Amino acid sequence: MHLVDQHISMEELRRLATERFGDMVKVVVDIRLEVMVVGAQLHADEEAFLLDRGSQQGDLWGINIWPDKPRADWIEFDSMINLRPSWGNRSRGVEDPEIRRIIVDVVAKLTS
Repeated sequence: MHLVDQHISMEELRRLATERFGDMVKVVVDIRLEVMVVGAQLHADEEAFLLDRGSQQGDLWGINIWPDKPRADWIEFDSMINLRPSWGNRSRGVEDPEIRRIIVDVVAKLTS
């Protein structure tokens, strides 16, 4: 599991994908602090890591990155940690288009 607060290369994302799932990396993004944790077996482990560092629950969103897919398709908004009915997110996806946009921006900033 790796905290990404500056930059991570595509080579490193591919390496992490190969080590865990073959072609995908689990990621939790803190949209307020603009950091992410990559490479754990479970989104919940990455979420716990960020919470221990002071992140707020409402700022954390789970995604999957597929490093070898085209940039337009490489982020999958799917994680059990996204299920927050009391906060208006009733699925494993990220239902709010503005939050999805922020996630994409944070990932782009940290991976470009």
